[in-house]
Amino acid sequence: MLERSHLEILRAVNQYGSLTAAADKLCLTQPALSHSIKKLEQRLGTLLWQKEGRQLRLTAAGTYLLRLAERLLPQLELAEEVVSEIAAGRRGTLRIGMECHPCYQWLLKVVSPYLSAWPEVDVDVKQRFQFGGIGALYAHEIDILVTPDPLFRSGLHYEPVFDYEQVLVVADSHPLARNISVTPEQLINETLITYPVEPERLDIFSQFLTPANCQPKKHKTIETTDIMLQMVAARRGVAALPGWLVSEYQQRMAIQPLRLGEGIYKQIFLGQRSTDLKTDYLTAFIEQAKQGTASPTQ
Repeated sequence: MLERSHLEILRAVNQYGSLTAAADKLCLTQPALSHSIKKLEQRLGTLLWQKEGRQLRLTAAGTYLLRLAERLLPQLELAEEVVSEIAAGRRGTLRIGMECHPCYQWLLKVVSPYLSAWPEVDVDVKQRFQFGGIGALYAHEIDILVTPDPLFRSGLHYEPVFDYEQVLVVADSHPLARNISVTPEQLINETLITYPVEPERLDIFSQFLTPANCQPKKHKTIETTDIMLQMVAARRGVAALPGWLVSEYQQRMAIQPLRLGEGIYKQIFLGQRSTDLKTDYLTAFIEQAKQGTASPTQ
């Protein structure tokens, strides 16, 4: 069977020009190196080198294996280096799952300084509205879960990152815009616009409308925040969003945030596997997210 050590011998002999120099480089004796070559040739049924005076010349089979060694050995050496750095917490791919779609814009503020601080770590974001974050953490499909609704399970750890208030957003010209807050009954004649998430997973339903046995006149779903708020500004409906996000858009759109009843207050959590709590680049991301400069309210 062809082994990595055989490829290393081929490369070393070709690089240093003699068995003696190659043996020294590989920390072998010359007889041991010669024995390894002879044993491989016997196993393969062909010569790998031919002697021409004091020189060794590769045969066609030897040349083929040398080219293979030149391709494979650097990849194996790089793989060992990367795995070693991953084990030491210095390199890897940070895979983030998003169960809070509005938090994507907050995430951008965290990722930029994080990438600068960790140049050997890549970042990937998994953002699906039907996304099952707990299962993805357990299955090692993601490393960090951004969620406002943590499910505390064995083997998982959650860190609170920031607090926010969920608010109703209406157009400046909407009749409700004169109010400070709204009741569930005031939304029964409204078109409610949300992200395409099951109603039972939306706070506007689970914590506001459903307990009061109220439903909006119509329920529309839109994937992008910008289009959703443009529809609200055009009085095509109302929406429920985090107050910090509405504040950002309010500077350029004719929209108004209103309190939902006595207020719906939430927290954003970052969840991870308990076994990863000491992984440096994951810990660094969570610390970056908890800094005041990373907060969406700043």
